[in-house]
Amino acid sequence: MTERTIDVVVFDIGGVLLDWSPDYLYAELIPDEEQRTRFLTEVATPAWNGQQDAGRTWSEAVAELAGQHPEHAEWIEAYDTGWLKMVKGVFEDTVELLSDLKALGLPTYALTNFSHEKWAVAQEAFPVLASFDGEVVSGTEQTVKPDEKIYRILLERYSLDPARTFYTDDMQYNVDGARAVGMDAELFTGAADLRAHLRDRGLTV
Repeated sequence: MTERTIDVVVFDIGGVLLDWSPDYLYAELIPDEEQRTRFLTEVATPAWNGQQDAGRTWSEAVAELAGQHPEHAEWIEAYDTGWLKMVKGVFEDTVELLSDLKALGLPTYALTNFSHEKWAVAQEAFPVLASFDGEVVSGTEQTVKPDEKIYRILLERYSLDPARTFYTDDMQYNVDGARAVGMDAELFTGAADLRAHLRDRGLTV
């Protein structure tokens, strides 16, 4: 049996536990694919959304962008008011794995780029997000992955040994950020692959 090399498992949320995409909402609001793509790449861009992950309030974000693009004000406001429609649900196989880790008595944490306001909404809608032993949410901390600071907040707040802390994320640059502070980390490519990574580290999952 492989010797266990990790004591803690840390999860990213979007793309790992939550199936989130703006397309789920905007496919209804903007049926024309070309128009929808243009709106989500040129107006309500990932960078704009990312500023909420960094701590900007949604009211400020919507007001500013709607002022710049008044012709799209209704669609811009929907990014806030209809946010939950961007979440198709949880990835059940990842939730099952999380449950298995808890059954082993292994501490689990969330480390996520997420708006402070929407994190509360998501936790209410998906109770599994409130089941972690601890969490670090970028919008609350006002710093985002892959900045070294957010990983150090996690490690210091919960007194974790980075070398024995495993992290998974669906973005390689966030995995690289975790490794840069000494954490054991792997790119998330699905729950089955994640189980294999954890077994390689001595966990019976």
